[in-house]
Amino acid sequence: MDLNQRISTFSKLGQKLRHLLANENENGHVSVEERQRLDEIILKAKVKNAWFTENYVKKSLQEYALILTESKLNDWLNAYSDQLRKVVKPKKVGVIMAGNIPLVGFHDMLSVLLSGHFLHARFSSDDNLLMQYIIDELVQIEPKFKERIKIVQQLKDIEAVIATGSNNTSRYFEAYFGKYPHIIRKNRNAVAVFTGDESKEELQAFGKDIFDYYGLGCRNVSKAFIPENFELDKLFEALQGYASVMEHTKYMNNFDMHSAILLMKKVPFLTNNFLIVKEDQAIASPIAMLHYERYSNIEEVQGQLEQEKENIQCVVSNSETIANPVALGASQEPGLSDYADGVDTLKFLQEL
Repeated sequence: MDLNQRISTFSKLGQKLRHLLANENENGHVSVEERQRLDEIILKAKVKNAWFTENYVKKSLQEYALILTESKLNDWLNAYSDQLRKVVKPKKVGVIMAGNIPLVGFHDMLSVLLSGHFLHARFSSDDNLLMQYIIDELVQIEPKFKERIKIVQQLKDIEAVIATGSNNTSRYFEAYFGKYPHIIRKNRNAVAVFTGDESKEELQAFGKDIFDYYGLGCRNVSKAFIPENFELDKLFEALQGYASVMEHTKYMNNFDMHSAILLMKKVPFLTNNFLIVKEDQAIASPIAMLHYERYSNIEEVQGQLEQEKENIQCVVSNSETIANPVALGASQEPGLSDYADGVDTLKFLQEL
């Protein structure tokens, strides 16, 4: 397959996902059986991993469905197209996928296959059903991909590695795979920098940055830098529409547990009964908790962001002084060129 064929195949996958999610059976785009199969996969994924609710699985599918178009794929690949069109010997690229949110390994799979390499994928046990479904659909559209994809339990006979895990597992990845060309990712979180000029609508949208996927993603905001005179009541008021997160048992258990621990330790915190807001210098915060830190000078915040850049995935802000900010409410809507940890995956792959 040449690059155009690979792009066309993923574009067709995006089109099929859009039809499935829009339930367009009556127009002949997808069959009743195909729709039922997706519903069954979503149900099984939820049974296996309670964090994968139907709403969030569909959200993840929808995000990829919207960006898998020929125009968006071509726009993304334009900077690499000359190199990607060259006839080179494909490498066997092992990809160790995370499973914290639905289909979090999709972008790595997409990058490896579009770049013309062989994919040796080790799924997370938390997200193997959805990833297998996507690969099955891809192979159904273009059977030639079957010989380029191998699902494995252990990475053997590989020539490069992309691995995503925790700070602890990254040390093992470095030990096992350090001899290969590699990308090894660790824990990261998103942060927000408020200016005090945020509108009510922006603060409401900010709730998605906290609560989408119940805060389990590396692009979820775990800490907010706020001006000294910022009234937290404004934030609490804006977030009232997200109270339904407490209907999820695992989220509610986390909220109750962390609230109880703070009370026993007599640590001050604020709450609206579904989010704990605690003053803390740490970037990472537990599920159901948002850290905050007040500032008097935004230049000081910029300095802190630079110092913590290895722990930050993205910065949510409406400030023009913050480099490459993400709009409030959009942290979980990354584009194709929004690479995890800021490492250009396609550049890495084309240089193998």
